[in-house]
Amino acid sequence: MRVSDILKVKGNTLFTVTPDTALSDAIDTMAAHDIGSLVVMEYGDLVGMLTFREIILTLHNNGGSVGAATIRKVMDDHPLTCTPETDVNEVRRMMLEHHVRYLPVMEKRQLMGVISFYDVAKAVVEEQGFENRMLKAYIRDWPEQQEEAR
Repeated sequence: MRVSDILKVKGNTLFTVTPDTALSDAIDTMAAHDIGSLVVMEYGDLVGMLTFREIILTLHNNGGSVGAATIRKVMDDHPLTCTPETDVNEVRRMMLEHHVRYLPVMEKRQLMGVISFYDVAKAVVEEQGFENRMLKAYIRDWPEQQEEAR
């Protein structure tokens, strides 16, 4: 399974912000849409990611306030990315090794979407469920002559 398979199921809704967006506005957007990340774009290029991790760190560092901070000051400005052709097992390894929950999906310089750890886990569970059903059907329909030949 590839990242492109996850994106087909997930859909193409994508939320982006600019680095100069107020952090408080980004938090409002994330809360309103129940999302854990925003892709930060500037002049058509990916320049960062904002996740709840950066927000929590900012709250911690500022005594519980985000103040007048912009996304540029708190975003991850070197986010890990993948491509639509990246294998899901490689994505799992990347996410675990780098301790990230969200990966922008890039095809050359174009943003194709974002996948989350949840998206990957859901896809793997569904794929395993399908394989299990196919194996059970295969075993149930085992030809009798092959059983006798054993």
